[in-house]
Amino acid sequence: QIQGTIFPAPNFNPIMDAQLLGGALQGISCEKDVLIDILTQRCNSQRLMIAEVYRDMYGRDLVTDLKENLSHHFKEVMVGLMYPPASYDAHELWHALKGVDTEEKCLIDILASRSNMEIFQMKEAYLMQYNNDLLQDIDSETSGHFRDTLMNLAQGTRMEGYADPSTAAQDAMVLWEACQQKTGEHKNMLQMILCNKSYQQLWMVFQEFQNISGQDIVDAINECYDGYFQELLVAIVLCVRDKPSYFAYRLYNAIHDFGFHNKTVIRILIARSEIDLMNIRQRYKERYGKSLFHDIKHFASGHYESALLAICGGDAEDF
Repeated sequence: QIQGTIFPAPNFNPIMDAQLLGGALQGISCEKDVLIDILTQRCNSQRLMIAEVYRDMYGRDLVTDLKENLSHHFKEVMVGLMYPPASYDAHELWHALKGVDTEEKCLIDILASRSNMEIFQMKEAYLMQYNNDLLQDIDSETSGHFRDTLMNLAQGTRMEGYADPSTAAQDAMVLWEACQQKTGEHKNMLQMILCNKSYQQLWMVFQEFQNISGQDIVDAINECYDGYFQELLVAIVLCVRDKPSYFAYRLYNAIHDFGFHNKTVIRILIARSEIDLMNIRQRYKERYGKSLFHDIKHFASGHYESALLAICGGDAEDF
């Protein structure tokens, strides 16, 4: 059972919500608690309806008003919630590619984990929002086999639902050779298999790889390759195996390794809030002993903390 933490609000009244938001934003001091109560407790399609009503009611754009009244990470969370999912992915990719430094980990998180349909919608949104082609931007802003693999993923041509047991051992042999030889050609074969075969097929391939080499595919990749190419390959494998576990691992690193990497925490919580954030919380608790709620509470503060915890949902005692 894959499950998010944000659901459509029952008895939803966009007119009342728009009025409350208007009051909170137009007042002398911005009532941030009201923003949190409404925007984190409505699903994305409801938020978009509220924004429409808000525009009709006040002749103003809700996102613009949020940007003008809020600051820092709290602003990022509230504004992030107002994007449709594909637009939010496009927005994150654009900033990762066009910012001062390319944010490779953001590119990895998004492109290694999205379905063909999500990738197609994200590319459309990217073109609409920035009048740029995502593939061209990846091509110009990244390099080497890392770039080739991202480009392959961004094609969105992974086979779906198809598995052929008779070729699994063959694919596994190719992967094993690629880990031994490490030539450019082998790297190409490696990424072709990981980017284009169906998840069902790759499950079997990883099993066969273990049988052939006596080694887990992740350990083999870590031993043979390095840099962002290696991180991307591992991310693909982990997403094939269990996406919630992958995101739990990324959140844990973002919270603990970098002294709280805000952008990563915000992006994952918002992007997964209606998909599998409940599952991510569960894996987080199982794997790291502390709940995601507990760790966010420990590192964030103020309205920013309240907003993240509201999206995270649940308290520290359960997962």
